[in-house]
Amino acid sequence: MKKLIFAFALSFLLLGQLLTTAPAQAQCVMCKAQVEAAKAENDDYDVAGLNKGIVYMMIVPYILMGAVGYFWYRRTHPKRATAA
Repeated sequence: MKKLIFAFALSFLLLGQLLTTAPAQAQCVMCKAQVEAAKAENDDYDVAGLNKGIVYMMIVPYILMGAVGYFWYRRTHPKRATAA
């Protein structure tokens, strides 16, 4: 039971960290070079959409790992019979 509570607490902390991120430069070298080239051509180029897209793509693997972990846990820990 302690392991389950620890797993839930850890998952809530990680989820909270993902949902309340501070603004950051989340760009690879190629993306940054492309943005800088676009800024040189057009002064009002906004990079917020690119950063949000990168963060969105980072969330998908975490969701998939969580789903696999959930189904693994359900498969390896059978339901307990409740005494009436």
